[in-house]
Amino acid sequence: MTAAAPSKRRAPLTRQAKGWVNGLTRIGTQAQFYFQTVGAIKDVFVHYRIEMIRLIAQMSLGVGALAVIGGTVVIVGFLTLSTGALVAVQGYNQFADVGVEALTGFASAYFNVRLIAPVIAGIALAATIGAGATAQLGAMRINEEIDALEVMGVRSIAYLASTRVVAGVVVVIPLYCVAVLSAFWAARFGTIFIYGQSSGVYDHYFNTFLNPTDILWSFFQAVVMAIVIMLVHTYYGFTATGGPAGVGEAVGRAVRTSLIAAVFVVVFLSLAIYGQSGHFNLAG
Repeated sequence: MTAAAPSKRRAPLTRQAKGWVNGLTRIGTQAQFYFQTVGAIKDVFVHYRIEMIRLIAQMSLGVGALAVIGGTVVIVGFLTLSTGALVAVQGYNQFADVGVEALTGFASAYFNVRLIAPVIAGIALAATIGAGATAQLGAMRINEEIDALEVMGVRSIAYLASTRVVAGVVVVIPLYCVAVLSAFWAARFGTIFIYGQSSGVYDHYFNTFLNPTDILWSFFQAVVMAIVIMLVHTYYGFTATGGPAGVGEAVGRAVRTSLIAAVFVVVFLSLAIYGQSGHFNLAG
């Protein structure tokens, strides 16, 4: 009994150590895939331009019946439209409690650009373009199509993963334009036509606090988020196992991981760009 006790105590420690080792191995495998995908981007512009253009069209407007309603463009537009309307509702009522409802235009110019639009755009990208990429690559993996491409001499990572990363970056720029404009329009419409604030007052504070540099930084955040989201989703699709159920599990894990990664990107980039003070001066 005394000899068996130490072995029983060592067993949980051994399992815990194996868990840590397996976790570090998975992180290393993902990092290796990400570096290979980014490094193979040059092959996309040399050998796989047609595939890249096809993916850009598919990601932006969709195919088949989805193209009729605009695909990802409409989804991103409606999501940011709703958040812009919430800025009008919450901003006007909260400012009205202290008698400064005229600053609703400031709330739209400040919060939509720096926080709301990037986060909502990241969520939309993960739920639409990213999830679609994971499902496509996962289906190709379980059907051994990726293995067939490698047998034919096609660079599978460049052809399947790098093209999707490039297409995601290209698509996110007009998508983010739609997102920002939808948020601005919804906040302005709600404040002026629902709450009855003067358009001149709203536009004055909106234009006063809307910093063009912040818009450029916001686009930079969206591009970085698109890169991170597409890298995560292509990895989980590329390594999917277990048949159709495994593909569904890979999509779920990819969406969870990419949402967490997108939030971290927004947090760290915001700290790096705006610092602790936020470069904000209440004047005008």
